Amino acid sequence: MKKNIPVGVQLFAVRAEVSKSLPETLKSVAALGYKGAEPWGYDGSTLIWQKHPAKDIRKMYDDVGLKCCGFHVATDSLQPANLTRSVEFHQTLGNKFLIVAMDKVRMATTAGIHELAGILNSTAEALKPLGMYCGYHAHDFDAAVVDGWVGWEVLFENTRADVIMQLDVGNYASGGGDSVGILRKFSNRARSLHLKEFGGPAGAVIGEGKMDWPTIFQLVDDQQNTEWFVVEDCNADGSGYEVVGRSLQALKKMGVAK
Repeated sequence: MKKNIPVGVQLFAVRAEVSKSLPETLKSVAALGYKGAEPWGYDGSTLIWQKHPAKDIRKMYDDVGLKCCGFHVATDSLQPANLTRSVEFHQTLGNKFLIVAMDKVRMATTAGIHELAGILNSTAEALKPLGMYCGYHAHDFDAAVVDGWVGWEVLFENTRADVIMQLDVGNYASGGGDSVGILRKFSNRARSLHLKEFGGPAGAVIGEGKMDWPTIFQLVDDQQNTEWFVVEDCNADGSGYEVVGRSLQALKKMGVAK
């Protein structure tokens, strides 16, 4: 790749390890060579999976040289009643990407998709002066057709250009979506991009399945303003580091990770 884009890991991929010890998990993923880690589970007031104060989490990151490369949050954390508290939490972490992990209920109807678009648009406007961004992360159901239109496309056709399209290429493909086509259609929306294999044998990691990685990385070079790649290949139960380690090594062989 022409661009030197750092690679982080979504901590949900090692969630069983996180449940044992967040500091040790961060230390382990840093030792593998990851540059960042993306937690999940913030609902606007507390971490669902850990009760550490934000300042303590920030120290854990700093101690091992990792960046908080994004955070998967609940939609409620972006609502006006919670946004000020959410911003303070993420600023303490040094995180500028507030990504809605999923919103299956809203993405199931046209009205819901437009409601979600409105929440993201108003949040993006509020975050812009702070140098922060909001966005939405893809699951398989986001590629579903709703009232004759693909839900994911409706969402991003109705959101501001600075709302992050965090396409998870593997998730989207597993729902029948065209990940390559979406990257082509929505240029400069994938400021953070999730990398996950699709269509390979059990246990396949990046480069071992059917995903068209050369085209994806070429599109990132040519037309995206991507700041982070985030890996989410994992064991079914989120245990161990073998899968995320193999994924990073595969990216290094492709010349993507340094």
